[in-house]
Amino acid sequence: MAETKQVDETAADAGQTARAERTAARLAKRISAFARAHGGAEGQVSYLGRRGARIVLVGEDGGWGDVVAPSYSVAERAVAKAGITVHESFDGEFAAKVKTGPYEWKRMAGIQLGGAGDR
Repeated sequence: MAETKQVDETAADAGQTARAERTAARLAKRISAFARAHGGAEGQVSYLGRRGARIVLVGEDGGWGDVVAPSYSVAERAVAKAGITVHESFDGEFAAKVKTGPYEWKRMAGIQLGGAGDR
């Protein structure tokens, strides 16, 4: 009976590992597509708690975006598969590469003032 339980747990672990690898591969494709569209990209992975991890991407042209992974380890695998440079924190020269436009400033102002940013 104990052997059967171990086999079932091993199969479940293998299934979770395979699912995590597929998710990392899908995220890596999205990251690579972003990098191609923006002349290259760099990123930073932030832990979001139970929600997973956020991968912030900054293109060489200053464009930016993000993707969310279900876990920090999946996020790390995704950026490794995509082959982008990963920063420890979102500050300094890396943060200075982000170019924001009127939309972002208007939206940020709306959030800060407690109102909708698109009024």
